[in-house]
Amino acid sequence: MEKRQQPRFTSQFRSTFSGGQREGQGRTLDLSSGGCMIETDVPVVMGASVECRIYIPGLDWPLRIDEAQVRWVKAKTFGIQFTKIQPDEESKLKQVIANLDAERAA
Repeated sequence: MEKRQQPRFTSQFRSTFSGGQREGQGRTLDLSSGGCMIETDVPVVMGASVECRIYIPGLDWPLRIDEAQVRWVKAKTFGIQFTKIQPDEESKLKQVIANLDAERAA
């Protein structure tokens, strides 16, 4: 049963995240306008709140997600739902997703 509200796009972007006493880096493996999946060696806890930065080639600055909720954890991957993102960051995110969609269609 598909629970996702937005389509996901495969990606390989470097990312960093921090929340509470935890800080780590990983790879964003898929991305949607509402969240992403990150692969990391740093243990994370379901329900934790994190700030996330996604380093996308071609952008001058990393995409900043002010707040995201960890929705699931499985082995070395976890999924986050974006809960707070600035409007200008959200428009950058939508552009990145449009580019990924165009690449997939090509």
